[in-house]
Amino acid sequence: MTKSSSQQEPSTMSDHHPRESKQLLHIVFGGELDSIGGTTFKDPSALDIVGIFPNYAAAERAWRGKAQQTVDNAMVRYFVVHLHRFLDPA
Repeated sequence: MTKSSSQQEPSTMSDHHPRESKQLLHIVFGGELDSIGGTTFKDPSALDIVGIFPNYAAAERAWRGKAQQTVDNAMVRYFVVHLHRFLDPA
C-alpha cells in the first residue's frame, strides 16, 4: 500500500543535499624576512607553503601552529592570504 502525500514520513537531512555555503579559500605561507618590520622575504624560493584551506578558521589554526613553532625566530613570519578575494574581487 502506498502512502498519500499527506501521510509521507518526514524527510531526513540525508534525503537532501545541504545547501553549501560559499567557498572562501585561504593560503598560509611564511619564511624568513629581510627585516623585522617588513614583508619582503629574504629568499622567496625558500617560502614554506603551509597549505590552502577552505575557510578562514582552518587557515588561522594552521597559521597559529606555524607561528608558534617559530616564535623564537623574530625574522620568520607567517601570513594568511584571502585567496577568495583574488578569485572573486567583487
